[in-house]
Amino acid sequence: MPMFDVTRLREDVAFEAELRGQRLVFASRFGLFSPRAIDEGTRLLLDHLDVRPDDDCLDLGCGYGAIGLTAARLAPQGGTVLVDRDVVAVEYARRNVAANAIGNAEVVLGDGFMGLQGRQFDLVASNLPAKAGNEALYLLLADARASLRPGGRCTVVTLSGMRRFIERALEELFGNYEKVKQGRMHTVATSTVPALPGLDEAN
Repeated sequence: MPMFDVTRLREDVAFEAELRGQRLVFASRFGLFSPRAIDEGTRLLLDHLDVRPDDDCLDLGCGYGAIGLTAARLAPQGGTVLVDRDVVAVEYARRNVAANAIGNAEVVLGDGFMGLQGRQFDLVASNLPAKAGNEALYLLLADARASLRPGGRCTVVTLSGMRRFIERALEELFGNYEKVKQGRMHTVATSTVPALPGLDEAN
């Protein structure tokens, strides 16, 4: 007997998930990250993600779109961009945006911040891949810092074994670091771009 039914393996994987009180439907496929269900790290990130109603958000390395779709629902007065360099991931993220009738989200094919044309955000969120390597992750965090408006936040989840590197990188790039939550295997951390002097007084 064969180990797997090849025909079934080629079919879409469909499931529902409740994320931050939002009921969402997802289509995925084998070959994408965590195709059958929302992974533990993404859930931990979303449970502790500070999303404001008018935020412009970026889901960096979106996969099939769990973080970006949730952010778009939580920030109905803003716009959310989902970006990934994987063509298949982008296809499924676009399908999931449409399936959930989310009108304030767009999906972009691109490697990190390439292709975003200098767009600015209030929130960058990502489940950072451990296999990318420290150099690539540092570049992503540096680009996130450059893409954020004053007062903007970069919130990431990583395997807890990476937390010291992430702490050093965020502290160096942003001048601040906060460990938001440490779970069984993952750590959520955030850094904030300093607000412009006098901005609070102007508001």
